[in-house]
Amino acid sequence: MTEKALRLGTRRSKLAMAQSGQVAEAVRQVTGRPVELVEITTYGDTSREHLAQIGGTGVFVTALRDALARGEVDFAVHSLKDLPTAQPAELVLAAIPQREDPRDVIVARDALKFTDLPRGARIGTGSPRRMAQLNGYARTHGLDIETVPIRGNVDTRIGYVRDGELDAVVLAAAGLNRIGRIDEVTDFLSVDTVLPAPGQGALAIECAADHADLIAALGELDDPLTRAAVTAERSLLAALEAGCSAPVGALADLLADGQIVKEMRLRGVVGTTDGTRMVQLSTTGPVPQTHDQALALGRELATEMLAQGAAGLMGERAH
Repeated sequence: MTEKALRLGTRRSKLAMAQSGQVAEAVRQVTGRPVELVEITTYGDTSREHLAQIGGTGVFVTALRDALARGEVDFAVHSLKDLPTAQPAELVLAAIPQREDPRDVIVARDALKFTDLPRGARIGTGSPRRMAQLNGYARTHGLDIETVPIRGNVDTRIGYVRDGELDAVVLAAAGLNRIGRIDEVTDFLSVDTVLPAPGQGALAIECAADHADLIAALGELDDPLTRAAVTAERSLLAALEAGCSAPVGALADLLADGQIVKEMRLRGVVGTTDGTRMVQLSTTGPVPQTHDQALALGRELATEMLAQGAAGLMGERAH
């Protein structure tokens, strides 16, 4: 008798379906069980408002988590950067697979690079974080750009460039990679120019905390170094008391000496969306060996950033 299929909850977007399909295949391989995708519509998928207006935090995950809690799906796949930093007690992040490229990218008309865009270029993005850093970079490097708030899926966003409404749009490299469209990128933005969202490029596989066997099976897909990095990044975000739509960038990367990983460097940035004021700091320490050590790395940097005035740059002051 064939084992009952595992039900994977996923958003309906092309990107969500692509990344959930990839996870489903990996889960089939480690469990030997069939996996079926269960499509769930989230508030973030149906609302046409900008993320900053609808609150950002959790708008893409609440419906998936509700389906998990009701037992309608066995596990769910999220883009980690969409997850609120507070983890519900009844759910567990069973696996965080190896991260994809965390960088942001530009898709521009005429195959232009970011620094080659004409004066007055209109760049579309739905992210206050990207706006803050692009505008900040433009100010310090004498570029003349206008950031334009947009919503929509990858097709819609790239369509604005193809139709001539915008000169360029900013997207995540990981998403374009997962749907096979990385060749449309005209420029990869260095993390020295734009720090990604905390957790960007990583996926989160979540299931009910009382499903011990499933947690163990899904745990086969976990990448400990990715988990340590994104835990530090999300700890920074939580300590700043900022939601996932706040203008906060963070990246933890590993510093290696040859083949030996020596340390983890965590960088963070907060800025006003017009780029006029920025707080950007970094800290380096031993590679976290435990969840608590990763949390501590993020909190340490957040404390320094708050001391430099970060709270006042996030739209509303941290409480």
